[in-house]
Amino acid sequence: MIKKSTSKNLLLIFTRNPELGKAKTRLAKTVGDKTALDIYKFLLQKTRDISTKVAADKAVYYSVKVRENDIWDPEIYQKHQQVGDDLGIRMLNAFKNGFNAGYKKVMIIGSDLNDLSSKNIEKAFLELETNDVVIGPAKDGGYYLLGMNSLHEKVFKNKDWGTETVRKDTLNDLTDQKVKLLEIKNDIDVYEDIINIPEIMQTFINSK
Repeated sequence: MIKKSTSKNLLLIFTRNPELGKAKTRLAKTVGDKTALDIYKFLLQKTRDISTKVAADKAVYYSVKVRENDIWDPEIYQKHQQVGDDLGIRMLNAFKNGFNAGYKKVMIIGSDLNDLSSKNIEKAFLELETNDVVIGPAKDGGYYLLGMNSLHEKVFKNKDWGTETVRKDTLNDLTDQKVKLLEIKNDIDVYEDIINIPEIMQTFINSK
């Protein structure tokens, strides 16, 4: 159960446990398991660094098992395990936890973006002052950020997660809501996503 503090805003961060052979599997087909894991750890640290600066409560949701001694400081990040049969239900349960704890705005981000900033996230929270839902569209047809000021269960159900139809289907569920789309960003899934990012390519070179 999420603990409520004085903040009205809650930032959820969904992560995969950084394990060899299980992180960034599509990227690993090109660069190998070790390098894919190193790149994912780099992205995790970047997500931690930007989220630490956001003026909101924060909760990390682990894919497999909650880790105690890792990069997520328990003084800053509440720690939970994802629960549900697919990504949508896992996100739905996390949002429910947040709203049930009394938060007014709940937002989720992934942990595989290189160009997401703390300002982007804070702007998204501000957009919820005048919009019902805010979505950060990803180039692959999904989204890298989803925020709402009340729970819209439909958006978490009946989706082909990981496909290019996710954002379109989500918007179809929200036709009666005021939705703000943020700027498009690219999450890191395959080799083509990293070749124009020098700091990640440096990680790739160092891993060889």
